[in-house]
Amino acid sequence: MIGPRAIADRLIEAERSRSAILPFTKANPFLGTETAYAAQALFYGERLTAGERLVGLKLGLTSRVKQLALGIDSPVYGHLTSGMILPFGEPLRLDELISPKIEPELAFLMGRELGDHIGLVEVLAAVEAVMPALEVVDSRYIAPIRLVDSVADNAGAARVVLGAASRPPRELTDLRLLGCVFRHPRGIDTATGGAAMGHPAAAVSWLARQLAGRGQRIEPGQIILSGGLTNAVPLYPGGVVRAEFDGLGSVRVRAE
Repeated sequence: MIGPRAIADRLIEAERSRSAILPFTKANPFLGTETAYAAQALFYGERLTAGERLVGLKLGLTSRVKQLALGIDSPVYGHLTSGMILPFGEPLRLDELISPKIEPELAFLMGRELGDHIGLVEVLAAVEAVMPALEVVDSRYIAPIRLVDSVADNAGAARVVLGAASRPPRELTDLRLLGCVFRHPRGIDTATGGAAMGHPAAAVSWLARQLAGRGQRIEPGQIILSGGLTNAVPLYPGGVVRAEFDGLGSVRVRAE
């Protein structure tokens, strides 16, 4: 059975060379979740060793539409580093990625630490601000994946574009009903915050429980992405993508 170090090394090389690889479960069908999360830590840890900082976490597969698209029935999470945050107004460089796709999300800036056994009220009380976001996901795989493949791949974390506006949850409508209009070269999609596990704060609560089970916590100052609200769409040179959120304004990016 392949171990975490070997998995991470292959993913690091795939990302560096921009060459997709076969999912690990093709040759290791019984690969376990804990092995995959250990590999994930080594994978994103390579960025920390290179001088980046851990800035937050991302949830993946929190919406039913995303789970159906990939045939995976459980959320996953990954880690965000400073090098993944695209500066405001800067174009997205596609030549740095393998097969990028983009999706709209709600981002939470945490004001307090979150541990285990927390509900929606506790999560929302711990959130300093809600921000509009676009997440660029970039699978390092060349074939359909299983859940543990996604886990090892840091849940496809690649780039994050944050909008300029931010507001505390109490100043917004019920986040379950907060609307999003996603405009991209293929058309327009719409969704509400409730696409993420019924309530985006429920997604954050799930994440806190998962982290607590591994002796970790959500820390103040971290950015948490609550998961894509629509299906992700491919990115191509010259394409402009924009997401508009009720009460939060918009966030956009141009690919080149």
